[in-house]
Amino acid sequence: MNEQDITNAVRAVLDQMKEKAPQTERKHVCKCKKRAMSLALANALIERVKAKAAEMGVNVVIAVSDKAGRPVAVQCMDDAYIASFDIAINKTYTSASLKMSTEQLSHLSQPGQDLYGVQFTNNGKIVIFGGGEPLEYEGEIVGALGVSGGSAAQDTAIAAYGKEVFKEVLECL
Repeated sequence: MNEQDITNAVRAVLDQMKEKAPQTERKHVCKCKKRAMSLALANALIERVKAKAAEMGVNVVIAVSDKAGRPVAVQCMDDAYIASFDIAINKTYTSASLKMSTEQLSHLSQPGQDLYGVQFTNNGKIVIFGGGEPLEYEGEIVGALGVSGGSAAQDTAIAAYGKEVFKEVLECL
């Protein structure tokens, strides 16, 4: 067998493998940037969330992270609690890294539940009360939102609003 015959034989085997392989759906591959958290997107979302917090009469810190939980943008409303800065950032980290809201985690981390004690992991960055939400586009996490400064119920409601309007904000950019 010469070199050309070997090359043709290898190609034939590869072609047979492709034919027999199960067909899988290709993931989103365009360069539209809808699957990446940008500063412009984070700031646009923060503006919407800030307006909702003001409407509710709550001064909060709003943080947005990328899908790895790294902060992209943080804004502090006037007179927000100083401690709320770190808490909002940690809520984004929690939601991004555990792929769930911090409100949902609050139930899973109670004594006797599967994630009891999780708040003591990750150098104390895990938050187990409401106000953190993962941000998704077409089923994939793009980033996370953290709101801190009101009651747990207020933070949860404001963050849920942010998650709800995220796709709308994304489509407008």
